[in-house]
Amino acid sequence: MAYDMIIAETHGPTGIIRLNRPAALNALCDQLMTELGQALRAFDADDAIFSIIITGSEKAFAAGADIKEMRDRSYPHVYMHDFIGANWEVVPTIRKPVIAAVAGFALGGGCELAMMCDFILAADNAKFGQPEINLGIIPGAGGTQRLARAVGKAKAMELCLTARMMDAAEAERAGLVARVVPLAELMTEALKVGEKLATLSQPVTAMAKEAVNRAFETTLAEGVKFERRLFHGMFSLADQKEGMSAFVEKRRAQFRHR
Repeated sequence: MAYDMIIAETHGPTGIIRLNRPAALNALCDQLMTELGQALRAFDADDAIFSIIITGSEKAFAAGADIKEMRDRSYPHVYMHDFIGANWEVVPTIRKPVIAAVAGFALGGGCELAMMCDFILAADNAKFGQPEINLGIIPGAGGTQRLARAVGKAKAMELCLTARMMDAAEAERAGLVARVVPLAELMTEALKVGEKLATLSQPVTAMAKEAVNRAFETTLAEGVKFERRLFHGMFSLADQKEGMSAFVEKRRAQFRHR
């Protein structure tokens, strides 16, 4: 499929989606988000793809939503068209691992998009923030919710109320990002993660992702029960037998994704 505002390509078993509005610092407009959703769903349906990386440029992952596009919209319009909900919330529905490889600015909608991914690898020049308060609005794509769950109430409240940006080192300390790497190594490291994921059992990877996500949606007791049932169910998989046999026999497992 041809896209105008993203670049979608594959690198072995990994799908790569690059946001591509350089003149607008990858501002997230309706067309870009629609194309992003289309590319995500296509990679999710491709049996040859094991994980997906979303990235931007060295200067900006995404500097926010497209304010020029949003400015003159009315309440009835955004409500009746389910603005954001209709075409932004595709990332959490993807079953394969989705990695945000963030360099430069990830602000507003850009920060929210990164947080929708399963985890964030950040370049050492990355900056995160929710500056919507400066525009007379609040985050609308999960910024107040996912940020609070990632870094805690105090830091999330400060960032949302003051529009302060957080650099990569602080974001890692706060638990927003998984790792910080040098800018020149960002995609290399992200692709290494993709290569690792391709050596693992796809059903087990999907179940692990589902179990971790459940931790944010339920109580501890219910989450542990959910995890336990998935764990028990894995004993019906050929990949469980292969993985444990390979460990005992001191060889590399050859998973068949069943």
